[in-house]
Amino acid sequence: MLRKNFTSPERIFAQKSAPNPTWNNTIAERITAGFPALLTPYILVGHQPLRPPLLTSQKARNDSDMTTAQHNVDEAEIARFDALASRWWDPAGDFRPLHEINPLRLDYIRQRATLSGSRALDIGCGGGILAESMAINGANVTGIDMAEGPLAVARLHQAESGTDVDYQRSTAESYAGDHAGEFDIVTCLEMLEHVPQPMTVVESCAELVRPGGDLFFSTINRNPKSFLFAIIGAEYILRLLPAGTHEYEKFIRPSELEAWARHAGLELKGSIGLHYNPLTREYSLGDNLDVNYLMHFRRPGDR
Repeated sequence: MLRKNFTSPERIFAQKSAPNPTWNNTIAERITAGFPALLTPYILVGHQPLRPPLLTSQKARNDSDMTTAQHNVDEAEIARFDALASRWWDPAGDFRPLHEINPLRLDYIRQRATLSGSRALDIGCGGGILAESMAINGANVTGIDMAEGPLAVARLHQAESGTDVDYQRSTAESYAGDHAGEFDIVTCLEMLEHVPQPMTVVESCAELVRPGGDLFFSTINRNPKSFLFAIIGAEYILRLLPAGTHEYEKFIRPSELEAWARHAGLELKGSIGLHYNPLTREYSLGDNLDVNYLMHFRRPGDR
């Protein structure tokens, strides 16, 4: 059923209610003004339960998240991506957005770092879309992930495509213990918002890259606009992603990511936003970091 409704941001985001299984019938009452004019008049109701946004601080979010004793892993996230693994290389399937944004991400990396002849590490590589692209561009690529399903798909696909990527099951933290300073380029794209302790991933990335090496992160900003665009819009209206792919409280502000990187000894070299036009169904890069964004850092020193 479709329902028109607009509610002020002040009223919605003043509420910090816990998840409620009956909340699916009040989605329209929780949507703020400010969503794109062509999309927002109609809000889907009767969908599966959607967690209301919690405007918690990053520290509070990290303190409250469950972490396994030895690994910075969210088992529910791993299970979700394992279940979707077989669809990873379907350009019209659940991972269509990754296929469509990959050329933009790759170009951004190529403009700021030399792939040919470099050792590159892709953290949270999933089924290998970015890892294979970097290998095709001449990099010696290692991809790590904790989900066995996507890794199996990545290995199978590279056998078909003829690319050469070393796929391994590991967390960034564990891998840094044995491979510190070995890589010219480290990428961690669309991954930080899926782990309980993203700051430790950033620290591990800083350990893994050589002095003078480049690091690239991408994630989603945390604000009312990103909730509307990245969750309501992308998952429940446009159906670009499976519902439940993201949790709002795990989104990361650019200022938080920059602070973690600076604490890890990295220097910010640039940032850019990733935008989607629902009319043309095209992605582009631009200055606005309100929703999806990429950041480029460098570890000080000479290679």
